[in-house]
Amino acid sequence: MAGIERQELKKAMSNKDVLALAFGTMIGWGWIMLAGEWVALAGFAGAILAFAIGAVLCIFVGMTYAELTPALPLAGGELVFSYRGLGYIPSWITGWMITFAYVGVAAWEGPAFVTAIDYILPIPRFGYLWNIAGFDVYLSWVLVGSAGGLILAILNYRGIKSAAIFQTFATIALALGGIVFFFGSVTQGSVQNILPAFTTTQGLVAVILMVPAMFVGFDVIPQAAEEMNIPLNKIAKILIFSICLAAAWYILMIISIAFAAPASIRDGASIPVADSFAFAMGNPIFGKFMIAAAMCGILTSWNGFIVGATRVLFSMGRAKMLPAVFGKVHPKYESPTAAIILVGLLTCISPLMGKSALVWFVDASAFGTVVAYFMVALSFLALRRSEPNLARPYKVKGGTLVGLLAIGVAGFFLYLYLPIGPGALLPVEWALVLGWVLLGVVFFIITKIKYKDIKPEETEYLLFGKDYSRFTNKPGQKAKA
Repeated sequence: MAGIERQELKKAMSNKDVLALAFGTMIGWGWIMLAGEWVALAGFAGAILAFAIGAVLCIFVGMTYAELTPALPLAGGELVFSYRGLGYIPSWITGWMITFAYVGVAAWEGPAFVTAIDYILPIPRFGYLWNIAGFDVYLSWVLVGSAGGLILAILNYRGIKSAAIFQTFATIALALGGIVFFFGSVTQGSVQNILPAFTTTQGLVAVILMVPAMFVGFDVIPQAAEEMNIPLNKIAKILIFSICLAAAWYILMIISIAFAAPASIRDGASIPVADSFAFAMGNPIFGKFMIAAAMCGILTSWNGFIVGATRVLFSMGRAKMLPAVFGKVHPKYESPTAAIILVGLLTCISPLMGKSALVWFVDASAFGTVVAYFMVALSFLALRRSEPNLARPYKVKGGTLVGLLAIGVAGFFLYLYLPIGPGALLPVEWALVLGWVLLGVVFFIITKIKYKDIKPEETEYLLFGKDYSRFTNKPGQKAKA
């Protein structure tokens, strides 16, 4: 629209960049700590079955993303989908909650990074600061974690391509480590270690409850859609493939740890995958090797969630749903500078809270993720009805059924975290959710007052640009595909 400045992000990501972004963000660090617990709870075959079920459930949600992302390939992902399908306020809620999810997980990666380094090369403890949730926080520990956050912030500040190149190399290193673990464990381990194949139904359910958190990360693809230099219909295929690839990874890791060591080693290990591989190979150096590989998972997840958080903040700032400074891009690197500085600062100071307290952020942020999944599923169905002629480079077959199933899956995920659910958040975690909601209410009121003169068509243009805005396309006309 004439007279309105709308800044855009540079299209620089290739197919492999997008796949590495999604897969690397999903894998992270959790598998190296939890794979042994999955086998202990459900048994070897039970854990595999749990992840197969979880993958199918996630694919229903993923299919709604797969249709909406190439149809509306704009920074902000869930924010723009829900605005288009549900309106301003639901969109604001969705954007704010998914930002909470990304920032919470990104903040935790710093302490995880330090933990991994400390396993390989013990970090001297000096400069005692305080104890939070039973964990002693030292200045030396904080500096290492903050350095990791600073490096990733600088990479992202220099543009999406530099972040994507880093993501690709780190993901390859992670994958190679997993392959070595698999072949080493299967050849040097014992089939006796995998027994029992199943434990109890209760154990199977317990693992299924953990599965959703392991697949969080494919949803960063929509956040970076505006920066993808690939055919739109390929975005959907990469998104679904990334979920399947992550499922295959987790199943291979379950097989590997089950073969590598008996339950007595797995269950008593401080870092189960590392200790089990060291046992199988008969040398502690192999445990350190697995930590080094898993450290790449920390970095890919950390980097991916920084990308996700900053793109939502950028989109909200660009649409004046947050202060406009978040909607500005760097004149040279074409990156959302203010959003990157804010998220980078949060990740750099997060190690001050230690690793025990930050688990609360991870658990609470999972709630924010499933709220976003629920809203996207609703938006998917709403847009099928309100905009049947919207250009959809990829269209899901049986859309109504898929949408209803996605709502059901997201609703089930939400139930898990409610006080009545089996995975209910702790009171302190609910306090974090409430605090973030209240902060959002403050920002919402401030921006509505500050930008009270902005008309709906202007907000639409700022969110969607001229190619996708309903005000710059005639009724019934397809937006540019």
